[in-house]
Amino acid sequence: MAIPEEIINEIKYKNDIEQVISPYVTLKRRGKNLVGLCPFHGEKTPSFTVYPDSSSFYCFGCGVGGDIFTFTKLIENLDYIEAVKLLAEKSGITLPEKGYDDSYTNIKNTVFEINRETAKFYHNYLMSSEGKWALDYLLGRGLNISTIKHFGLGAAPDSWDSLINHLKQKGFSVADMVTANVVGKSQRGTYYDRFRKRVIFPIINIRGKVIAFSGRAMPGEDKQGGKYVNTADTPVYKKSENLFGMNFAKNYCDERIILVEGNMDVVSLHQAGFQNAVAALGTAFTPEQAAIISRYTKEIILTLDADAAGQKAVKRAGEILKNTGLEVRVIVIPDGKDPDEFIKKHGKERFIGLLEGSVSEIEYKLLTAAKEINTYSDDGRVQYLNKAAEIIAETNDVITTDLYIGKLCEKYGVSRAALQTKVNELKKRNERINKKKVISDIIHPKFNNNDINPERRKYPTAVIAEEAIISVLLSHPDFYSEVEEKLKPEQFITTFNRRIYTIVLECIKNGNTPDISYFGEILNTEELSFLVSLFNSEKYKKNSLTVLKDSINVILDETVKINLMNTKDMSDSDWAANMQKMIENKKRGNT
Repeated sequence: MAIPEEIINEIKYKNDIEQVISPYVTLKRRGKNLVGLCPFHGEKTPSFTVYPDSSSFYCFGCGVGGDIFTFTKLIENLDYIEAVKLLAEKSGITLPEKGYDDSYTNIKNTVFEINRETAKFYHNYLMSSEGKWALDYLLGRGLNISTIKHFGLGAAPDSWDSLINHLKQKGFSVADMVTANVVGKSQRGTYYDRFRKRVIFPIINIRGKVIAFSGRAMPGEDKQGGKYVNTADTPVYKKSENLFGMNFAKNYCDERIILVEGNMDVVSLHQAGFQNAVAALGTAFTPEQAAIISRYTKEIILTLDADAAGQKAVKRAGEILKNTGLEVRVIVIPDGKDPDEFIKKHGKERFIGLLEGSVSEIEYKLLTAAKEINTYSDDGRVQYLNKAAEIIAETNDVITTDLYIGKLCEKYGVSRAALQTKVNELKKRNERINKKKVISDIIHPKFNNNDINPERRKYPTAVIAEEAIISVLLSHPDFYSEVEEKLKPEQFITTFNRRIYTIVLECIKNGNTPDISYFGEILNTEELSFLVSLFNSEKYKKNSLTVLKDSINVILDETVKINLMNTKDMSDSDWAANMQKMIENKKRGNT
């Protein structure tokens, strides 16, 4: 391992896995293990399992797994070395300055430094006489100097190389500027500032580091590249995994978070005292963003238009949010205005009234569905009630179902029995669909073995035997000699399992303990998750040595069978030799 094993073990000893995970996941004991709702995907039934005995975790819903380093890496959006450093720092352990490959960490640190210097450059330009055009725009939008400084807002000069020259003077290479995505490279091979004559919104992560930028074109200007130009994904930034304003909102959102559509809405709301507002970043709302929000609050308020686009956004957000445990409410801002415009025109108190009058997701859907249909005609009422029944059938809460059935029956003069029957039919249909989906998700989880090992379907028997051998070796490294003599890595049939088997054998051969942390730097997240599932599998715990021997025989037999199937170019002597091997294997298996 790049980081000495004794250092990794010391960090693990001082960071109990339950203590590391419990701030993010509510864990309940189930036998010797702990379970909770997975923080990496939405779910209502706990499938996230913590195994104290092996200091590992695994989610049976999405298939992600690992140890304290993996969990910290994923939950804090860090790389492996950064996760190790963070946990070491928390436990008062000093890592050796040398002895491990931190090249990727160095790249990320350089990007962070470039982003910090870039943010200062843009802010200083905004506050200078040359940036008056941008400052006047922001002041004209109702922002004050205090808010502008609080968010570190800036402006990019109308220049192709002013930032490049500034960063060069600070000692940064153009290649690193391109990596940070603050500088672009043309097809002719020349370099240019990505942001030109735009108001700049620095994007800051929850740890207070500048990770990206969003540049807004000035009204009336040529919007080449669109109204907004945003940083593309970099070593420190993925737009789907961050929220604008979350660095501030996380301290003010115990009760609720307000999700708005734009950066300016966030800034204006914070200035008006609504410091729990956040926005998605140049993309549709994502499951990763929902997971972040669910760690900090219990309610989310969506501020969206009542038009078709708004309804579509609510539906998508509702699907993403429904299994997060968050209560979802919606406000519709009158006249299609955004929060920024509404507060300027009507003031803070009226916006508070909108928040207090927010409706549940189901009520929002029922209200907007009614606007699309003429409910004054008999045909229209039938059409609407059928649509309303579909909306009500989406909820599993019996009180909510009963409440809205009662309201609709009273308003539209239909019998309760008729609407209840329709809703029940649709609920049963939804249950059948969901059941199929659940089964599909179990068989094909996000990080499933079929994705990792594409040869599984081609060689199913061999794969089961290979996985059994790996699982037994992880639990019983003392069986190393029993395996190593009889089954070389090249005799594994599938490429992926052959690689894992080789790594496990090498680990044991070198005298290391084959626990999950050993493989943290060697395997990627999907591969490590697969290994965790084998490490904690109960299937091979009993009669492990017998399972091991039988599995070796299965692989040897399968090898012969595969060779016999490929008889097209095989000589008679080779075919006979393979048949003899198969007979010998059978005899060996019966002795």
